[in-house]
Amino acid sequence: MFRFQYIEFLFTLAAIPFMALFYFLLIRWKKKAMKKIGDPPLVKQLIQGFSSNLFAVKFVLVLLGFSLCAFAVADLVKPEGTQKINRKGIDVMIALDVSKSMLAQDIKPNRLERAKQLISKIIDKLSDDKVGIVVFAGRAYLQMPLTTDHSAAKMYLSSASTDNVPTQGTVISQALKMSYAAFNTKEKKYRAIILISDGEDHDEDAIKVTKQLADEGVMVNTVGIGSAQGAPIMDNETNEYKKDENGNTVITKLNEEELKTIAQNGNGLYQLFSSSDEVADNLHKKLMTIGQTTLTGSSFGVYKNYFWFFLLAAFIILLIENFLPERIKMDRLKKGLPLIFLLLVTNISFSQSIQKEIIKGNDAYKKKQYNEAAGAYQKALKKSPDATAYYNLGNALYKTDKLDDALKSYDNTVQNSKSYSLKENAYYNGGVVLQKQNKLPECIKAYKNALKIDPNDEEARQNLERAMQQLKQQQKQDQKDKKQNKKDQQKQDQQKKNEPKPQPSKISKQDAEEKLKSLLEHEKDLQDKLHKVKTNSTDKPKKDW
Repeated sequence: MFRFQYIEFLFTLAAIPFMALFYFLLIRWKKKAMKKIGDPPLVKQLIQGFSSNLFAVKFVLVLLGFSLCAFAVADLVKPEGTQKINRKGIDVMIALDVSKSMLAQDIKPNRLERAKQLISKIIDKLSDDKVGIVVFAGRAYLQMPLTTDHSAAKMYLSSASTDNVPTQGTVISQALKMSYAAFNTKEKKYRAIILISDGEDHDEDAIKVTKQLADEGVMVNTVGIGSAQGAPIMDNETNEYKKDENGNTVITKLNEEELKTIAQNGNGLYQLFSSSDEVADNLHKKLMTIGQTTLTGSSFGVYKNYFWFFLLAAFIILLIENFLPERIKMDRLKKGLPLIFLLLVTNISFSQSIQKEIIKGNDAYKKKQYNEAAGAYQKALKKSPDATAYYNLGNALYKTDKLDDALKSYDNTVQNSKSYSLKENAYYNGGVVLQKQNKLPECIKAYKNALKIDPNDEEARQNLERAMQQLKQQQKQDQKDKKQNKKDQQKQDQQKKNEPKPQPSKISKQDAEEKLKSLLEHEKDLQDKLHKVKTNSTDKPKKDW
């Protein structure tokens, strides 16, 4: 479907009626001027060879050239879809336990942090696979849907905490159901779940759900985090160990048996956490046994531009108007034809060179040669500020972790494009970059702009909710830090108040002088006695046995 990227420039066509009005006023003024001269035969002789028809034709050509320039600036494009990157892989949902028991420190620094490190290693291993994240405690929530954008997956992983789920517990069955719901229901294989938990609460439905998933072709793997001896749970709010209602310290222990049973019934592998690299390697080897399917992921939009057709036609028409005299002189028109032909060939070559650079960049992007792709897009942009080239350049820069430059490219895409689809994608990608940079207010604004264009973008909606939740948590932490700083300052002020102040001396000046005189006389007596001792001593050596 054809559309104009810069539709607002079409409003310049409203100037055509005013131009026509000025033309008729000019004709009227010419007729009045001719009458004022007086002698009609003399006037006719003076304007001999002038053609009013040619003058009208020249005006029509100007109007037509102006209209074509307006259409050229509006930039007619035809979307050719979004180029996909085809790859072989599987769908993997990672279910992470974020209950309070995961704060136990039998594995340093605590179970949750080590679990997040393990997931990061697993994501690195699954380079060509789709990954999604579910967090659970007393309830299960979809933290991130399946995606091939592993950078975004790590960003969501970093925000996972025990505050994500207010209800406490360990509902493994709900986590498995939520993970299954995130899969493509049409696909009956190439799907796996990795459950990471201490399995402390016994969930009776977990085994039943695992068997159902196995029947649906889903492999369920488990990782046990913790120790059989257990450890107390540190409460971050009070900085004390959690206690039960009887005042006893709560000890949380790893429930290995349940996790082993789940893995056995899910045709998967159970791993007791030892080291992140070892567990990630073993899980990756197990996942590779279920085969791979072809996955597709959107990478960049492709549009075909037609502005140069209008621009070329406008050049030709305006050049004809320039060489078309009011008095017919064919020699001038003949001299202009070679110039018209030269401009035609140059303009076609210029447009083709831009498209050639974009296609070259797309090919490099498919091969994951992101630096080469960025170079090709930048060459295209030097020739023309093309919105598609800006968008594709932003994607290539994001892949090379040049986040600030990628953000500028997405902003340029929004400014230079009137394609709603391309602008929505640019807003969304810009939001992902800002969220990765932890610029949450700007990130929220970007996601809202994307949803204004496409309210049905579910990924943008989920990312917006997550960013708003992160901002809320950040604001709470800032308030908490301010309160703590205020308390510390008040404590320091109180300590200063309680420090003893030096008391002024109560001895008079006369008493002080008398005491000083007495001390000096005493020191003189000591010096005299010492002198007598030195005089009476001998230089004979003492006995050395």
